[in-house]
Amino acid sequence: MKKLIIFSAVLFFVSTAVIPQGTAGTDAKYEYRSLIDLPSAGVLERGYVGVSLDVMPLGVLISKIEVGAFENFSFGISYGGANIIGRGSVDWYKLPGVNIRLRAMNETEGLPALTIGFDSQGKSEYNEIARRFTIKSPGFFLSVSKNFELLGYLSVHGILNYSLEREDNDKDLNFGFGVEKTIGGKVSLIAEYDFAVNDNNPVSFGAGKGYLNLGLRWSVGDGFTIGLDMRDLLDNKKFEANSADRAIFVEYIKPIF
Repeated sequence: MKKLIIFSAVLFFVSTAVIPQGTAGTDAKYEYRSLIDLPSAGVLERGYVGVSLDVMPLGVLISKIEVGAFENFSFGISYGGANIIGRGSVDWYKLPGVNIRLRAMNETEGLPALTIGFDSQGKSEYNEIARRFTIKSPGFFLSVSKNFELLGYLSVHGILNYSLEREDNDKDLNFGFGVEKTIGGKVSLIAEYDFAVNDNNPVSFGAGKGYLNLGLRWSVGDGFTIGLDMRDLLDNKKFEANSADRAIFVEYIKPIF
């Protein structure tokens, strides 16, 4: 069942990506549901399905399928593993991830959009001893997003989250923020900073500097986006030297009814 989820996501993407589609830049039609690793206040529109792939170091590949089920409500399921791209045995994740989000307040001229949700999908390798991902899952979260006109658009995001990955005895409430700046009609730059206060005790993976991530998104067409991500630019992972890495992001969104 687990392998079927990831195979179906890849098959769906390959079969539909030949149609020009895209989401970044000032001409974007769809909202980001996440910046890089932090959830935003975006919600997939009712009647749309989104498929995304994260291709990361260590042969990690994570696929996600999301559905806009109702107005301001979407849900999804994700699955992946390490060493999928590489040699030897694949280290499949133990369980699929679940993503649910509800827009509690739409953005107005004076107020940001506010979304509450839950996302159990962490990223990179899964550590069986610590019972956590290298990049912890958001867990329960509250996100706010506000857009401003500034040589295109500037989007500002704030995130408060509580991960259920707590076997490292770091159970703190976490927070972060991010920005997106459009560059023309088809390109956006993304930056996020995860304070990682839930990943900074003596036995956690983080060294207390937080995670600074940068990304580039390019709209190939209507609903189809590709991107490049750079994670951990502050080298926060204390068990890895030169822990900053590069990854690829691909997303496709299409109406289903």
